[in-house]
Amino acid sequence: MAAVFRSSANLVATLSLLGLAGLLICLIGWWWFSPSTDYARHVDWIVGQPVPFSHQHHVAGLGIDCRFCHTAVEVSSNAGMPPTYTCMTCHSQIWTNARLLAPLRHSLVDDKPIVWNRINDLPDYVYFNHGIHIAKGVGCSSCHGEVDRMPLSYKARSLTMQFCLDCHRNPAPNLRPKDQIYNTEWRRAADTASPENLMAEYHVGGRDLTDCSICHR
Repeated sequence: MAAVFRSSANLVATLSLLGLAGLLICLIGWWWFSPSTDYARHVDWIVGQPVPFSHQHHVAGLGIDCRFCHTAVEVSSNAGMPPTYTCMTCHSQIWTNARLLAPLRHSLVDDKPIVWNRINDLPDYVYFNHGIHIAKGVGCSSCHGEVDRMPLSYKARSLTMQFCLDCHRNPAPNLRPKDQIYNTEWRRAADTASPENLMAEYHVGGRDLTDCSICHR
């Protein structure tokens, strides 16, 4: 009786099984690792806003300090978003009829705050406090990137658990003098206080910063 399958069928079957196994491994790997990729975390994605606000223009061009708009950043877990009247401090005098600022004028007239779309997000089970990071010498750009170069805002860092742990395990390189915290162009120079001295000045390191309760409460 003639053979039902050719001798090459064994090779085809073996390659098919190996291919299926490889595909399964790739799918499991994608399922496991993809949530932490920059793509999944929307890093460098520009988020549309009701008003196309330019940090590049306001911060680098006009020299407006971060705290002018984000007034609670030093004392609260939330940095805060500027109310309409903060924007209208200037725009009641300049660009008063600009079409792109129409949502701002409507917000003032209707007494309804502008709903901005979130760019930097953390899961609900993660506790983050802006105030304590500022008090300990962590600059804005460590998490938000060079905001003063952003014509339109986007997420500059992944803000994953690994991102936070990398800093919590070795915070010294991310610390800077208090008068440079809001300077997104700051770079460590020879005459800058050493990371070790800054650690001592800010009393960083007295507690295990990788303890789960630091971020998960």
